Amino acid sequence: MKIPKVIFKIRKGDITEDGGCSFEEGSWVNKSSEEIFKDKKILVFSLPGAFTPTCTSQQLPGYESQYEDFKAMGIDEIYCVSVNDSFTMNAWACNEGIKNVKVLPDGSGVFTEGMNMLVKKDNLGFGERSWRYAAIINNGVVEKMFEEAGKEDNCASDPYDVSSPNNVMKYLNMKNGDDVL
Repeated sequence: MKIPKVIFKIRKGDITEDGGCSFEEGSWVNKSSEEIFKDKKILVFSLPGAFTPTCTSQQLPGYESQYEDFKAMGIDEIYCVSVNDSFTMNAWACNEGIKNVKVLPDGSGVFTEGMNMLVKKDNLGFGERSWRYAAIINNGVVEKMFEEAGKEDNCASDPYDVSSPNNVMKYLNMKNGDDVL
């Protein structure tokens, strides 16, 4: 499956040297999915929302801490996609001290919908959000998808296992002929 052709609306330059926000100096940048994924092997993981419990305590820091290990396995970049605006994604990454994983705001859910991962989370007051997944995308084509079980609108649970960095690393190790993590 090819990834959807979309334009991401990204804010650059809003974070000051002291870690604060300066919205007067930032600017909008449009980046196409083709530009981001062309000629690269990208690991994308997506989650329901910035600043939410599992996303903040496990998923984002897990990928951040294993960034170099993924690079050693041939991954060029790691992107965290969420149906949040760029201001929120940037503030979250700054708040969590993220230096390696790149946040990719999908504010309107267009990329997420194109990946067939958009679900309603009205039961939590979230509106439409991403189902939790990870994917290895090679030159714009999904090589392997790691979708959490039970995908449905207004799901009462929030599974997190299949899309974890440890599970993705296990796949890469097996693909490369190693049987250990």
